[in-house]
Amino acid sequence: MSRNRTLGLFLLVTLLFGTAFPAVKTGLSFIPPLLFAAARSYLAAALLLVYAGGTMEYWYPRSRRDVTAVFAGGVFLVGGTGIGFIAQQFITAGVAAIIFSLAPIVTAVLAWPLLPEERLGGRDYAGVLLGFVGIVVVIRPDPASLLDPALVGKVLFFVGVVIVELGAVLIRRSQTAMPIPALTGWAMVLGGTVHVVFAIAVGESIASIQLTPLAVAMVVYLSVFIGVFGLVMYLVLMGEVGPLKANLTTYLTPIVALAIGWVLLGERIQPLTLVGFGIIVAGFALLESREITAKLIKYRSLYR
Repeated sequence: MSRNRTLGLFLLVTLLFGTAFPAVKTGLSFIPPLLFAAARSYLAAALLLVYAGGTMEYWYPRSRRDVTAVFAGGVFLVGGTGIGFIAQQFITAGVAAIIFSLAPIVTAVLAWPLLPEERLGGRDYAGVLLGFVGIVVVIRPDPASLLDPALVGKVLFFVGVVIVELGAVLIRRSQTAMPIPALTGWAMVLGGTVHVVFAIAVGESIASIQLTPLAVAMVVYLSVFIGVFGLVMYLVLMGEVGPLKANLTTYLTPIVALAIGWVLLGERIQPLTLVGFGIIVAGFALLESREITAKLIKYRSLYR
């Protein structure tokens, strides 16, 4: 892949993922959160499974590992996103994107006990600690107002990130051989069902949905452009440049989300929240410092 095409793919993935948070925030004005998450999941599942069934022989679970991966993906990876939809009722799109930027650090912590080949050591602990200091600065828990909606939303979104990343780690642990589109499609089916079950449990009603053109557009956008195209392009990018560079999109998406939230949704961001975001990025840089150093040495040698 040419450098220009790689850069274009990187920017497109960043733009798509950055718009996801404002899209969710917009859709929540018309659709209850869990039903919104379910609609997104089912539509994305239909598109992915039609594609997988039409282009792949291996498009459904065939082994215990496959079933385990689909279960982990559906219950945790996709199911956990429902918590994020609930949380975004109380926080801005930009804050949600900043909290989500902790995901690579959360993954490293969860992978440590579950994936023996990915043990933490040395400066990794400092990077993890720095990342969590950053998230504390973003959330800023106040014992005097523990039930403040904004604080509850931030904590809920962080919990959702942990559950989603647990699903990602469990999928890797399963060592499934299923193609990613098929695995994701079946996980979306299960995850959407998890959303519906909890929606019924908490009393969400289809009657409360305002089926406006904008509401439909947000469901379609999140399903097609984020759940299908965004995922596929991210996986292509990861295959081309590796997980380290691909993960950098996680730290650029908040910039997109903040800009869109400010321009289109009238959201404001507090300076301390940006400070916390900077600390999270520094924690990621420290956690991945060995790989970053190796990459810099490699590129330096190429231009000597």
